[in-house]
Amino acid sequence: MSVMETIIDIPAEHERNVCGQFDSYLKKIERTLHVTMIERDGALKIIGPEASIQKAKSVFNNLIELSKRGNTITEQNVDYALSLSFTENDGQILEIDKDIICRTVNGKPVKPKTMGQKHYVDMIRKKMIVFGVGPAGTGKTYLAMAMAIQAFKNGEVNRIILTRPAIEAGEKLGFLPGDLQSKIDPYLRPLYDALYQIMGAESYLHNSEKGLIEVAPLAYMRGRTLDSAYIILDEAQNTTPAQMKMFLTRIGFGSKVIVTGDQTQKDLPAGAVSGLDMAMKILHKIDDIGFCQLTSGDVVRHPLVQKIVQAYDDYETRQKKDEKPARRFKDRRGKG
Repeated sequence: MSVMETIIDIPAEHERNVCGQFDSYLKKIERTLHVTMIERDGALKIIGPEASIQKAKSVFNNLIELSKRGNTITEQNVDYALSLSFTENDGQILEIDKDIICRTVNGKPVKPKTMGQKHYVDMIRKKMIVFGVGPAGTGKTYLAMAMAIQAFKNGEVNRIILTRPAIEAGEKLGFLPGDLQSKIDPYLRPLYDALYQIMGAESYLHNSEKGLIEVAPLAYMRGRTLDSAYIILDEAQNTTPAQMKMFLTRIGFGSKVIVTGDQTQKDLPAGAVSGLDMAMKILHKIDDIGFCQLTSGDVVRHPLVQKIVQAYDDYETRQKKDEKPARRFKDRRGKG
């Protein structure tokens, strides 16, 4: 296999951003694509097999373009650009970056960062009800919140309703002090965090006082009809089938619903059926309901989170494979 080399010019103002601290991003590209990269005086020399050089060149040019658009390059950007370099979709990272949903209170753009997230956002735009399912860190709730806030600002809906089941995550919290709001706030904190970051605390409190933004436990939805509202049900894997049916039948005219959940992180009692699992089986043939399955490849938190999610997925897959032969063995013994 012949070794070749090519040179890429790096604009001085983007050099630190695309190379990473102590050239950490260059080293990651080198390890992944098996090339040698030498950066000197605003130029980057890439040495290696022709196919690897083309991949490295594509990754680096994509990172430079992202930097030129004002993005702070993160390890997640580098990892995703590298993963796309092994497909025919290596240019799609730039297409994804164009889709700005809204801006946070600090002016930072909120946008999808992976093809899975882009598909999720596009589906929310097209469908009346969307189920966004996937592991922790895939942006299910955050992107849904961003879409809801933007629709509210544009006058597409009159109010935002955010809800989740108030269920303990594997530990008994005991008797919580304070009034009713104080008791339910800990369960709803992730929703408040996203609201404050995107909308700002002042704007949220102003609209909340007017009843235009409501954050409430799922139990409070019973008996209501929700017209012209953007409704987000978070942590839906912890609903019962009855709760999910109750929630979905609250929808009124002009409303949009997003249901998010992680089927691998249920906090329901052992043996209980998840309302999310049942709803996905029952409703999958209805046209105006969309289902988006995000994966570990769509994790946009710290890169270690992606590795943790993947490790758990691999472990559970192995467990299922090990269980099948054991069941067959039991069946044979029973028949004998």
